[in-house]
Amino acid sequence: MTRALTILGTAAQSPTATRNQNGYLLRWDNEAILFDPGEGTQRQMLFARASAASLTRICITHFHGDHCLGLPGVIQRRSLDPKPAPIDLHYPASRHAHIEALLAATVWDRESLELRLHPMNDGASIDLDHNSRLVAKALDHTTDTIGWRIEEAPHRHLDVGRLTGLGIEGAAIGALQKQGWHEQHGRRIDIDDLSTVTPGQRFALVMDTRRCAAASELAAGADLLVIEATYLEREAALAAPHGHLTAREAAGIAREAGARRTVLSHFSDRYTDLSAFAEQTSDIVEDCIVGVDLSVVAVQRLREAD
Repeated sequence: MTRALTILGTAAQSPTATRNQNGYLLRWDNEAILFDPGEGTQRQMLFARASAASLTRICITHFHGDHCLGLPGVIQRRSLDPKPAPIDLHYPASRHAHIEALLAATVWDRESLELRLHPMNDGASIDLDHNSRLVAKALDHTTDTIGWRIEEAPHRHLDVGRLTGLGIEGAAIGALQKQGWHEQHGRRIDIDDLSTVTPGQRFALVMDTRRCAAASELAAGADLLVIEATYLEREAALAAPHGHLTAREAAGIAREAGARRTVLSHFSDRYTDLSAFAEQTSDIVEDCIVGVDLSVVAVQRLREAD
């Protein structure tokens, strides 16, 4: 199944001539999840050849305009489709009034599209399917902000050779998988002795925050971490007062959390050349990508068993 991120925009607060406001489209198996649709997201989706009809969920970290002003347009566009599938909309529970304001910002047929609203509190989670779940964690910004994490359940792989050697086959294998053990000639055999476990994949999106425990918890072991890096070190004094990270702080979080691949984004419009973001993080974290509008980044393949 496809698991990849399309970066629709990397600009913080204001778009630039070369960077759109925030927008991140994650394809995760049967899900197409749009994170933080800033202004201009519809057009970026067209450039990326991403269909609004494919969207299954929209997740908003917070309600500063660069993270949500594209929502009315995306929703209105989707409502024009014949018999559009429902969309699940996830956002900070404390800001429900802002969702209603955005949905009421234009005139459109609210009955034409089923919007399933999911106000999320710190620590809340929702199953995406039988195998993956979406987790919310409260970040430390200047307004109520949630970071998002997708966790896939571990994969268990039975050792066919060992099963055959012990004469465990057919219905006995099903029973072993269901109850976690099998009795053979009066001896109990645990499934852990006949299998290996591969950790499931993990994706995290950490936007607009100071350094905090939640940012590290979201990033922990992520196969792909998308994290804000608003400032370079020469503007470090601006970061904490404005509730943001520097590139080096973002890279430090990624390294300490053991993220396998990191994408930096949410760059201040004061920067026209982003090469310094790579320079300031290369000695901290190895697989670090400076986000580029309309680029696609694959989620790392499954890890070997721990």
